[in-house]
Amino acid sequence: MFDFLEGYDVLGAFWMTVKLTALSAVGSLVWGTLLASMRVSPVPVMRGFGTVYVNVVRNIPLTVIVLFSSLGLADIFGMTLGASDFDVQGFRLAVLGLAGYTAAFVCEALRSGINTVPLGQAEAARAIGLGFHQTLLLIVLPQAFRAVIGPLANVLIALTKNTTVAAAIGVAEAAYLMKTMIENEAQTLLIGAVFAFGFVVLTLPTGLLLGWLGKRLAVKR
Repeated sequence: MFDFLEGYDVLGAFWMTVKLTALSAVGSLVWGTLLASMRVSPVPVMRGFGTVYVNVVRNIPLTVIVLFSSLGLADIFGMTLGASDFDVQGFRLAVLGLAGYTAAFVCEALRSGINTVPLGQAEAARAIGLGFHQTLLLIVLPQAFRAVIGPLANVLIALTKNTTVAAAIGVAEAAYLMKTMIENEAQTLLIGAVFAFGFVVLTLPTGLLLGWLGKRLAVKR
């Protein structure tokens, strides 16, 4: 029944999806945290940059951003991210595009968590001599992360599915292989079912685990 899978590296394609997701998640978490810090910063220029970045990037289709990473940064500006191999270059540029896009959603989720921290805690921190950055890092952000584990889980699940856009620039992840198999094989429904099941296996445990973690670490008010 599944003879059509012979000759195709399905597990390798999903492993590529996992690597895209993991690296993009780390990049978006770091950049999104910096953006959230900018959006609550007392410095107007930083607040303005964070606001413009989030509002612009969230309203641009992900496909456009990933294509710009490849066609714009690589072909026009010659940015290869230190890769001489075309496949490695495409992978790194896809990670850059996915991380830059997802960071905008991480920022907004984290900013909502920052807003749940009572204002009195920040005032108390300033009263004992802590500066803005110390208050943010030591008091506000730890509580904010605990408050938004659930929303961040949703962002991670969306990122896992969004990795399929990387196929547009030739990254050999799951959607790219699925397209190749549909073009070469006659089992269209079975191929779709196999890859749909694969993404469920990737996303469902993640959602359940982070959902449980969010309830376990939730800040009791």
